[in-house]
Amino acid sequence: MSETDFARIRWLDDRGEPVSCVEKLKVLTETLGELQQAAQDALEDAILMGCAEDQVRAVLRSLVDGLANPYRKE
Repeated sequence: MSETDFARIRWLDDRGEPVSCVEKLKVLTETLGELQQAAQDALEDAILMGCAEDQVRAVLRSLVDGLANPYRKE
């Protein structure tokens, strides 16, 4: 995805309402771009070091799936 694609995402809050704050949307777009670049770098590095691409992708998916929400309301 490109930064333009990230900017087109319609972000929703917990109630399903759109997040409309321009600054919040800008931060989300920038953060996703940085995350994408870091993941791309990790993939390329691992492949250059001889790791299997499918395994690296699986590890990256697992990493995202394992992220914790420290703000979860219980």
